[in-house]
Amino acid sequence: MSVSRQIAVLGAGLMGHGIALTFARAGQDVTITDPFAEARASVTERIGASMEAMGVPAAEIAPALARIRVAETTAQAVAEAQVVFEAAPEKLPLKQQIFADVEAHAPESCILASNTSVIPITDIMGRLRLKGRALGTHWWNPPHMIPLVEVIRTQWTDQAAADAMMALLTQAGKTPVMVEKDVPGFIGNRLQHALWREAISLVERGICDAESVDTVIKSCFGRRLSVLGPLENADLVGTDLTLDIHRTVLADLEDRKGPSPYLERLVAGGKLGMKSGEGFRRWTEAEADQVRARVASHLRKLEGILEE
Repeated sequence: MSVSRQIAVLGAGLMGHGIALTFARAGQDVTITDPFAEARASVTERIGASMEAMGVPAAEIAPALARIRVAETTAQAVAEAQVVFEAAPEKLPLKQQIFADVEAHAPESCILASNTSVIPITDIMGRLRLKGRALGTHWWNPPHMIPLVEVIRTQWTDQAAADAMMALLTQAGKTPVMVEKDVPGFIGNRLQHALWREAISLVERGICDAESVDTVIKSCFGRRLSVLGPLENADLVGTDLTLDIHRTVLADLEDRKGPSPYLERLVAGGKLGMKSGEGFRRWTEAEADQVRARVASHLRKLEGILEE
């Protein structure tokens, strides 16, 4: 049975609007705010447009939007909240200030969650007076379409708060996993960027070009990753074979502790990817739009397949 909770979402950008959408669709009452008036004014329309793009029936969109209230300030948004999700930019001082403001105005029983990709939750929540109710929830972009949410415990997080968050996310149709130790990057980004580090190194060392890296992943093991995780795969082929491969290849993999100089040169040269027209590869506006559309279409189709 779904438990109704008053949800507050702080931040009405890409992540915040997706988090609000998720809970409103799940029958929760949501209050959302943002420091920018333009974001507050447009968030309901953007949530509706996102649901339309997902293929949500029109009969479901109106009731979901009716569950969303827009507040002008953080104090108003959290005054009666039972759970707060912060979705501000990835800046530690900003997140710390937001939670200081939240703690001053939210009920003491309210669960506090920060959405961040890599910042340790301990750093964000360490100044709070009531640390036991605080944790991290790393939603993946786009949050209303990617099932996974990583729930990150700190050394202070109460078990009851962690259990309640796992239950809330499950009821909302998400796939939560518990991160028991608060490490930078949590689980998903540590895995993703280990792959990216080697991908960049292959190009940097002249082993192949960027397009070849992407083709290998998309045309090979990437096709099975959504249904076969790496450790399942290791068990499938056998841990003995996995060990033999590691004895041969691991010593030659990239293991530098800092960013790639090749990546640093791209950024210094203004080659920032699709938004500047060139990164590891050159992009026209049309090509970039095609990639974005392809990803969105794939996620919609994959969701339908996995629900069968």
